[in-house]
Amino acid sequence: MRRTGLYSRSPQASKDADEPREGDAPATGAPPDAQAPAAARWQPGRKSFAGLLVLVLALTAGGAVMWPRQAGHALTQKDIDAAVLRTLQTNVLPSQATRAAAIVRPSVVRVVGYGTERATPAARTEKRGRNMARGKPPEAAPPPGAEVERGVGTGVVIVDKGVILTNLHVVAGAETIRVTFSDGLEAVATITGVQPENDLAVLQAQKIPDDLIAATMTSTADLQSGDQVAAVGFPFGIGPSVSAGVVSGLKRSFRSPEGKQELGNLIQFDAAANPGNSGGPLINMNGEVLGIVTAILNPTQQRTFIGIGFAVPIENAASALGSPPF
Repeated sequence: MRRTGLYSRSPQASKDADEPREGDAPATGAPPDAQAPAAARWQPGRKSFAGLLVLVLALTAGGAVMWPRQAGHALTQKDIDAAVLRTLQTNVLPSQATRAAAIVRPSVVRVVGYGTERATPAARTEKRGRNMARGKPPEAAPPPGAEVERGVGTGVVIVDKGVILTNLHVVAGAETIRVTFSDGLEAVATITGVQPENDLAVLQAQKIPDDLIAATMTSTADLQSGDQVAAVGFPFGIGPSVSAGVVSGLKRSFRSPEGKQELGNLIQFDAAANPGNSGGPLINMNGEVLGIVTAILNPTQQRTFIGIGFAVPIENAASALGSPPF
């Protein structure tokens, strides 16, 4: 049997059906509200809708709203405004950097390059002596042939199949590369592409989390000095850590301390970055990746941050994959 189609009534049809026609007798057994004049019934208007919208936003921003309402007191726009104001005054909203870091954090990975210990006993003794002279505790030297860390840095997932961007100097010379995802999963990764002129490497993780999220990249065409940014990574292997600052300049150049390489078209920023931040994302306040942190400037021998960091724009970084995103 053919079923009758079901359609929603138009607003005009509903209005015509609700309003009594001339000569019609009131329906028996109808509730009092149905027999009341149309003007007496509540009808939502713009002010009511705006008030409800503000209320929903307030509830979303944080906490429940306590209504200053007494028995028999009708809710007014003034009550809504007072409740929203009280909510905003009593609930501390997260900072922009906090929200931005939370967005990109599931896509940030720790990258460690490993190699085989080849140092001779004399070289290991010399290294221990240097550490003691610098005030560092002597370390037990690993035996020849043992796997040791060669470099620690950061990476960011840009394709949810486990494609990761990092700095080439983080993984250069490593015999084995391991990445640790935000959920704690550790996997071996291989280098699938390099861009030496921008100190970039593309990694492919051999195992990935089921719910891996790729970061969102955004063009730097409209980026200006003074724009707020944040760097997310593993400085000295600690993290993930977040530091916030601003864009200090654009189209900067940087020459490595050894003078072996000069990088150009860099974003200069003042968010704190240290060894281990290399390869991590520089993000805007929407949690979108603007660039890959690649270097810090320090005229002394100490590899610590003094307020000048550099990042490769994401347009250059993504081109390491062979297909720029913009």
